[in-house]
Amino acid sequence: MIHYLTDYPGSEYGSDKSAVAIKMADNGAILLLLNGQDDGTNPATDLGGQPLYQNEIQVEGGNWYINQTYDGHRDASFEEILHLVHDYGIGVDKNPEFVGALADYQAEIRSAQIVALNDKLWGIGMPDWIAELTPENSLTQEYLASVIDSYYGLWGAWSESSTHGMWGGYVAKTRAEITSEDLLGAKLMDNKFFHPYLTYDARIDASFEGNFSLRFNADLGYTYHAQYLKDVTLTGDKSSNVIVNGFDNRITGNAATNIVFFSGSSAEYTLDKQPDGSTLISDMVDNRDGVSRVIHIEQAAFSDINIDL
Repeated sequence: MIHYLTDYPGSEYGSDKSAVAIKMADNGAILLLLNGQDDGTNPATDLGGQPLYQNEIQVEGGNWYINQTYDGHRDASFEEILHLVHDYGIGVDKNPEFVGALADYQAEIRSAQIVALNDKLWGIGMPDWIAELTPENSLTQEYLASVIDSYYGLWGAWSESSTHGMWGGYVAKTRAEITSEDLLGAKLMDNKFFHPYLTYDARIDASFEGNFSLRFNADLGYTYHAQYLKDVTLTGDKSSNVIVNGFDNRITGNAATNIVFFSGSSAEYTLDKQPDGSTLISDMVDNRDGVSRVIHIEQAAFSDINIDL
């Protein structure tokens, strides 16, 4: 929720998202955090609101996240919370019950959805599902969720298709593929409302031990998603470390000894101790590691040496 409602300065529709948040409140938006899984047996769904089940939530650094478990534990939190923001805040045309704050953006979403469905970019091989969504007026919500999931790398590690996301129903698995395969979907993501990185502080699960990579590595399936994280906090007391990704990361250590890894040699960086005890580590090479703020981190590791902080 924080991610979706954080202002995106300079964007067309998201520079001030307070109107969306206010609309969500006015329209009575409710997120139901439910035990178990979406198998139709939880009576709490009768309460109304947007359900999000325990088995649909992956915690960064947790087992489901690191192993990218799609069978029974797919990360659906981005999709379900997006539905809440879309329905109750952005607004959906043809729905007089919930008047949203961004009718013009919804018109763009509707246009992209119509083209995607007609051109078989989305809803691929799912005629029964599309037939179910149509009278519900849910086509734009589900289309946008497919775009968002691929935009933030949530289908990159899915092994059952090398080209398609959202269980094979969307033409793109990754951000790059959205740009090449769904031009209007890519336009919806281009400086409109959604940040290019994840804005919340990801708290890495206390069970994690080792190097948590924010840099994309095809051998680490979780990095299809983690590459878009910006700020992380290590929790617990295990020796865990972080590899930066160039989004001007803010990295906070835990109770153990922690190392932050950078791409280049130490001579290519400046280290500046701040009055609050944090250290700013600035990469002097353009378009690489950026400027990282590290807090409660014991060492910075470069390609040639480690430096105590």
